[in-house]
Amino acid sequence: MINLTLKQLRYFDALARHGHFGRAAEVCAISQPALSMQIREMEEVLGSDLFERAARQVRLTAFGEAMLPRVRDILRSVEELGDMARAARGALAGRLRIGVIPTIAPYLLPAIIGRLTEGNPSLDLHLRETITPKLIAELLEGRLDCAIVALPVSEPALAEVELFAEDFVLVRPGADAGKPVPNREMLREMRLLLLEEGHCFRDQALSFCNAGGGAPRELLDGSSLSTLVQMVGAGIGVTLIPEMAVGVETRSAHVSVARFAGAQPSRRIGMVWRRSSPLARQLMQVADVVRAVGAAQRQAAAS
Repeated sequence: MINLTLKQLRYFDALARHGHFGRAAEVCAISQPALSMQIREMEEVLGSDLFERAARQVRLTAFGEAMLPRVRDILRSVEELGDMARAARGALAGRLRIGVIPTIAPYLLPAIIGRLTEGNPSLDLHLRETITPKLIAELLEGRLDCAIVALPVSEPALAEVELFAEDFVLVRPGADAGKPVPNREMLREMRLLLLEEGHCFRDQALSFCNAGGGAPRELLDGSSLSTLVQMVGAGIGVTLIPEMAVGVETRSAHVSVARFAGAQPSRRIGMVWRRSSPLARQLMQVADVVRAVGAAQRQAAAS
């Protein structure tokens, strides 16, 4: 019988993920020599090399590649045993790993964290902010419990719960405050500032601009909504941002905010988690909190 420990499997997964002994050791909170020794012990037990070792990087061998999905299945199953125990207790308690996309995190997370921790003192929140494709991959691998994203995700293994919808607004230089609001056709002729590739908000903004016509004439990419708004304030172009970001991002920039006439560009915000998760009931409680925070923010913006 092959005798491998769960710690060894976690070390193997970390090294496969990071491709570097030092970074994997840091993530696992052990020394690099200790990690190296554990991987070597695994290889001796299995009778085959798991990694090709180079000076600056390690790569999985063919055997390691074949073993990786099985190891991750085991680790995910072990995580779900812990989830089942937490689910049996009913309340929101213990570790909860939430992913959030960057165009939501700065604007909703403070209020979400406050509400969740206030009513659930035993809850240990772990937060991860990154783009949707990475969040979905980490959900499917069992490294996150849920994620707050723009819908639809359309991943069969994930449950989707819609929470609320919000409009996008146009941000222009402050000097343009009194000018007519451009329509879609006019917007396509302007210098449009958008988030860089990989952000779903970029795709949603482009979808609005492209409706019934071609792509905008000139695009400039930014790494964050804050960068885009500051570029607009400097007179470089115009941009679209979600309503929830207006209060935070426009207060320190000389810009004007306007709504489009007619159909508004918008997005649907929701939560997703694995359909197999034993924490589905608890995650619905989290979804209710996020929905309430979104409603409170929209009400404050309207008043």
